[in-house]
Amino acid sequence: MKDQMSQLNEFKQFLMDRQKSPTTIIGYVGDIVSFSKWFAQTYTSDFSVEDLDTELARIYKKALSDGGIHPRTINRRLASLRAFAAWAQQTDYLPQGPNPISNVRPARQVMLAPKWIDHKERSRLLRTVDAEVKRAMILFPRLRFQIIRDAAILKMFLHTGLRVDELANLQLTDINMDDRRGVLVVRNGKGAKRREIPLNPDARSAIQTYLKIRPDDAGLTNLFVDMKATKIEKRTIQRAVARFAKLAGLQHVSCHTLRHTFAKDLIDRGVTLEKVAALLGHSNLNTTRIYTTPSSRDLEAAVNLLIDDKP
Repeated sequence: MKDQMSQLNEFKQFLMDRQKSPTTIIGYVGDIVSFSKWFAQTYTSDFSVEDLDTELARIYKKALSDGGIHPRTINRRLASLRAFAAWAQQTDYLPQGPNPISNVRPARQVMLAPKWIDHKERSRLLRTVDAEVKRAMILFPRLRFQIIRDAAILKMFLHTGLRVDELANLQLTDINMDDRRGVLVVRNGKGAKRREIPLNPDARSAIQTYLKIRPDDAGLTNLFVDMKATKIEKRTIQRAVARFAKLAGLQHVSCHTLRHTFAKDLIDRGVTLEKVAALLGHSNLNTTRIYTTPSSRDLEAAVNLLIDDKP
């Protein structure tokens, strides 16, 4: 039988063939490595793929739970084992039939609302961004390109709900717009899904302002580029969002927080789950339905409605 490293490489290729995202692939492979280490420590022998069955997965789930691992992490590791078992069955390391991990119930977890910023915080953030752009135009000519680009990036998150990978990979040809309308094409979203997102006037304005100062080089195909006129890195995008949030006095705001804010704003305005799911690139409405889960602020506002009027 091939050694474990060869098996992990085969498993990785199996995931790539199913068009899993690079982040998912890294996570799944890492989970299998963690599982193998747990097996070796528990049974004082090296893990062999033929050992994988329903009972072993249940024992592993209980060990994780007893160790205080968060239910969401437990379920992700079970998903990794399920994918690994599917690969093992395809390669005849395990017998054909129902996936042995499918019989393991997921860990129960309390449904929590994603983190988003409320309307006042959103307005404060946008005011901060616009103020920074004005300051750059007058006081910081050398930083003008970076600040205007970063402002466009932040506004794209708030007005399109893109994932950070999707934004980093946008091409110039993915944007089609004029003075009255526009559309953004995500050609290779999560799960290799393609979708189109209409661009509202605020998004179009931010892009048009950025394009006026973007390096005009025929060799540059990415929409967003760095100071060296090369494709922008994810870390650069994340730092830009964090910097604006800090200037606005907001804590724990990330690119994904802005994606959640986009979705929550739509739900609050009465947009149907089907439309929000299409804009976010969700294939399952249950994934989108989490934005209808009340946040702690929603619950606080609800109970405050019962405050008695003072005479």
